[in-house]
Amino acid sequence: MQSFVTDHLAFWIPMYVLALTAWACIGRFLMHVFVPEDSANYIWRGFRLLTDWAVWCARRMIPSYVGPRFLPLVAACWLFGIRLVAGVLAIGAGMAPTLTPPGAG
Repeated sequence: MQSFVTDHLAFWIPMYVLALTAWACIGRFLMHVFVPEDSANYIWRGFRLLTDWAVWCARRMIPSYVGPRFLPLVAACWLFGIRLVAGVLAIGAGMAPTLTPPGAG
């Protein structure tokens, strides 16, 4: 079991970071309904700390007519897409873990 995790850290760490940031972007988008942008709420500040870089990137990649309220949602879509492509590439390169041991079957 340990080798399932430790032998594939180059796969698990980027996938985890991308998933964490994407879901935090969705949380930020949903929480924005209840909390003002400059709130001192610690949960809001945590969402902002985790997702500011992704929202900043999304702001530069999409047209300006998309409102700032929807930028976290757009960033989440980009992150899920990047995670999908990175996962497929990792599987194709043999970097992803498998459920069966190598050489079995």
